Amino acid sequence: MKIEITKIAAEKIADKIPDESGYLKLKYDTEGTGCVLNGVPILWYVDEPEEEDQLVETNDRPILIEPSKTVFYDKSLKIDYAESAGMFQLKSPGQTINGRMSFKNMVK
Repeated sequence: MKIEITKIAAEKIADKIPDESGYLKLKYDTEGTGCVLNGVPILWYVDEPEEEDQLVETNDRPILIEPSKTVFYDKSLKIDYAESAGMFQLKSPGQTINGRMSFKNMVK
């Protein structure tokens, strides 16, 4: 899997992270959806990886992914930021996967 982070998204992520001691994670969130197939990708900032997480290198910073959830993503992804919406976006070459992707700081 290849993940690119655009310059504007990298700047917005850096603004939201108080220090560099944690990890950025692409989380496939299914909470409240009722079904694993109805999840949405969101960005989390976490203290440490969970046991099954894999670290993927990007052009900006490494990002954690859940290997069991990669079936819901394309092989090439781009994390972008839309100024007009004030939201992150997850895109692939053929589609916008989540045009209003939230960011949650999960560091305790």
